Amino acid sequence: MKRLLPLVSFVYFTLVAGFGLAQEAEPPLDNAIRPAADARLSDFLWVSRPIVVFADSPEDPQYIQQMELISERLGALVDRDVVVLTDTDPAARNPIRQDLRARGFMLVVIAKDGAILQRKPAPWDVREITRSIDKQPLRQREMRDSRQGLQP
Repeated sequence: MKRLLPLVSFVYFTLVAGFGLAQEAEPPLDNAIRPAADARLSDFLWVSRPIVVFADSPEDPQYIQQMELISERLGALVDRDVVVLTDTDPAARNPIRQDLRARGFMLVVIAKDGAILQRKPAPWDVREITRSIDKQPLRQREMRDSRQGLQP
């Protein structure tokens, strides 16, 4: 029995540690997609990379396609500190729509420093979005730091 106790303890702690790591590995997806109406771009400065999806209506086929593409690979965006903001009501004239001068469907990818990385008049695959983000110097540094075990 005394020999079995260390083995059981080892298995137990290995499973508990593995479960904790698995939970940490899953990015928190809640709040990753939210309306742009109650936000300002300055809210995300140096904290997140906003991706803003504009359309004149939530029934716009390009908007629907873009949101499907984003939803399919939301975890890849969350891993890069992305928050997706949506605006499908041009009549509301929210500050972000005014700042970015959106007309019709438009996708805007913004860096943590507030610089506009991309403006697209058509849906864009998450793979291309993440490539655009991963080319940025700040993202390169974040990836390098995570490989070295440093916190971002």
